[in-house]
Amino acid sequence: MENLWTIILAAGRGTRMKSSSINKVAYKINGIPMLTRTIQSLKETGIANIVVVVGFAKDSVLSLLENSIKTVEQKNMLGTGHAVKTALSKIPKNAKDVLVLNGDDSFLLDPKLLKKMYLKHLESKAKITFLSVKMDAPGGLGRVLRGKNGKVLGIVEEKDATEAQKKVKEVNAACYIFDYSFLKKFIGVIKKSDITGEYYIVNLIRTAADLGMPVAALKVNKTNWRGVNTPEELLEAEKITK
Repeated sequence: MENLWTIILAAGRGTRMKSSSINKVAYKINGIPMLTRTIQSLKETGIANIVVVVGFAKDSVLSLLENSIKTVEQKNMLGTGHAVKTALSKIPKNAKDVLVLNGDDSFLLDPKLLKKMYLKHLESKAKITFLSVKMDAPGGLGRVLRGKNGKVLGIVEEKDATEAQKKVKEVNAACYIFDYSFLKKFIGVIKKSDITGEYYIVNLIRTAADLGMPVAALKVNKTNWRGVNTPEELLEAEKITK
């Protein structure tokens, strides 16, 4: 795992949590901050190279981190693509692959699942491998678009999705492994969303697919994966978390 780096995105404001001084990744679930849970899972996986992107209420995030963890500040909230581009400055050129996670929905990811995903990435020699989940009620989440023979074509955020695309049950779990060279080369070509004005990291999946590069997806039908965006969802998360 020494050549696998992880970027944890923890800069967002999380407006629905209605906090002016605490980043939502610092909120505790059964006494343990979400971000701390994610880092514990990474360590159990064998990953030691971690970069955390901070921004809103950064002190509440920085206070949770050990000295061995690198940090970088995203001063302008321009989306996940911009956040990853900012974090790449902290990753050495000899890195082989980069795991990208959201700090607010990765706290339930099982180390065994992360290892399985990385093994799939290596065996398939994919430029991008991502985790997808089948959900009966996928509202608010990015949908996985597939073509003939189940080939991944891309991911569309719900804000940008057509009515037909919103009916898709397979959703993006916001957990990606990128070939470092691919990520470094194409991170700058992500186009800004006409609707939100943000740069989505998921757009690189379509970039790779359009160029005929291998894209792999580890699809799971049942997992406790979920995001925490509101105080109500925080309470729900506590019910399914040890």
